[in-house]
Amino acid sequence: MPLIECRDLRKNYQMGGETVHALKGLNLAIEKGEYVAIMGPSGSGKSTLMNMLGCLDTPSAGAYLLDGERVDEMTDDELADIRNMKIGFVFQTFNLLARATAQANVELPLIYAGVPAHERRVRARDALAKVGLADRVGHRPNEMSGGERQRVAMARAFVTEPQLILADEPTGNLDTHTSWEIMDLLKDIHARGNTIILVTHEDDISRYARRIVRLRDGVVETDAPNADPK
Repeated sequence: MPLIECRDLRKNYQMGGETVHALKGLNLAIEKGEYVAIMGPSGSGKSTLMNMLGCLDTPSAGAYLLDGERVDEMTDDELADIRNMKIGFVFQTFNLLARATAQANVELPLIYAGVPAHERRVRARDALAKVGLADRVGHRPNEMSGGERQRVAMARAFVTEPQLILADEPTGNLDTHTSWEIMDLLKDIHARGNTIILVTHEDDISRYARRIVRLRDGVVETDAPNADPK
């Protein structure tokens, strides 16, 4: 059974008096443990698809199954539980709490999950150590570089041991060298067994994935293994 299955997925938006068809019957299956890059030009539907896969939005029609469960039929509370327990997010803009330390930022999803305080501290420190920030646990975002902030975001993404990590343009605000470091970290996370879906518009970044799915006009245009992954 695939971890992710999209069946005839459709999403329409109303913008003024116009209906925008962002997804037009998209079909996609992703197995557990895969590392998939989703690419496409502006307006291809990749951001809309990412929101669907991350349970941040629901389809207008079609079915989305995550680990065999019909996500498109869930309530808002059920979607929130899925987001917190099964999905880790890494965003281009880091999305860290400005006044919280690195450790507190990483602990946040564990608080929502009801993990006891002592266990939260241990798991957050362990996650930060895995991304090379054992000596930065007490620093706040404005005391860290962009690369360090993204490492904190990555630690936060996998601290709950989710089945799926969604990385949305994770190197978009970083210089080339730091981007490579972040992508090497994602490769390490994948090697530990996580399923990773990476949205990017950069060919050199997509080459880290094992499979590349290209969207155009709200459907899958091509879907093929990466012949030469980094």
